[in-house]
Amino acid sequence: MPQSPHLPEELDGEVALPVEAGDAGNRLDRFLSARVGALTRSQAQRAIRLDLVTVDGVVACKTGLPVRAGQEVIFVPPPAMPSKAVPQDIPLDIIYEDEAITVIAKRAGMVVHPAAGHPDGTLVNALLGRYPEMQRLDSLRPGVVHRLDRGTSGLLVVARTAQAREALSEQFLARSVAKGYVAVVAGFLRQDEGCIDREIGRHRVERKRFTAIDPAPPTRSATTLWRVAAEGLAPFALLAIRILTGRTHQIRVHLAAIGHPVAGDALYGNGRLPTPLAELPPPDGGRPLLHAAWLAFDHPLSRERLSFHAPLPADMAAVAALMFPGFPEKRLAEEAFYPQPPTPAGGGR
Repeated sequence: MPQSPHLPEELDGEVALPVEAGDAGNRLDRFLSARVGALTRSQAQRAIRLDLVTVDGVVACKTGLPVRAGQEVIFVPPPAMPSKAVPQDIPLDIIYEDEAITVIAKRAGMVVHPAAGHPDGTLVNALLGRYPEMQRLDSLRPGVVHRLDRGTSGLLVVARTAQAREALSEQFLARSVAKGYVAVVAGFLRQDEGCIDREIGRHRVERKRFTAIDPAPPTRSATTLWRVAAEGLAPFALLAIRILTGRTHQIRVHLAAIGHPVAGDALYGNGRLPTPLAELPPPDGGRPLLHAAWLAFDHPLSRERLSFHAPLPADMAAVAALMFPGFPEKRLAEEAFYPQPPTPAGGGR
């Protein structure tokens, strides 16, 4: 798949563009490319989709928005993207490794790969420090076949060879990779388990957020299965979760949509933890209490079905001990702990 066009590096700082009478009626993307000499139309469209353009102080949502005389269009170029990930000596929690793959328990707060605003200190930088030969796979995202949000802890599988990357990518596309999560959420749920099957898209006003409630187009289908694993004395519950799709912020968006946002999530909830946790140190960066605890897939070479689990990190373990005493953490390693998807016709996995 071709990469989206990069935005020109020569643009530096906010660009304010008053709309003149002769510009009235033009599409926003055409107006931008005509008025900013270094910006092509495709780059202007990309800038709009990245929420980098405002019209009279409102983030522009449509590339084809007609501009009106007297309006002010402001374009804020993003930070320069790194052109290449560099090896760094950063400790990793390796769960498993062989010549084809590595399974890692990512800590909360670590970004998966370099991007604007995060040129280094990422999981990819750490991987290159451990496996320099992986640089041949990709300049910025070598071996990355799936991601976790910065604030989410837990399991990731990384491909160490091109063959492994292709085989794992095919499994993710076929949705044969099984992913189990644990989350602390606000409120007591009315049912013991459920399925959230709602399309996800950008929020119509707050464009940095996604939503499953009247999202702006385009939207993408998303399915999240959940089961109550424990309930605390305060109105918080511990959920076992399995996702059948892998959309950006999917679990956080879906749980917020049903009125039970992930505890500690400042983007989709109020960011607060339950009152009994006030005596505990805050989680890393006030992160959402969401952990990718279980992962199963076919080995890209042997085709053997493998499964791995990552124990709760220190912050969530402290929460579980205080809020959900007696919770059998050893069950995180069991597939049966997580909600089971419907069996497809023919009885396949």
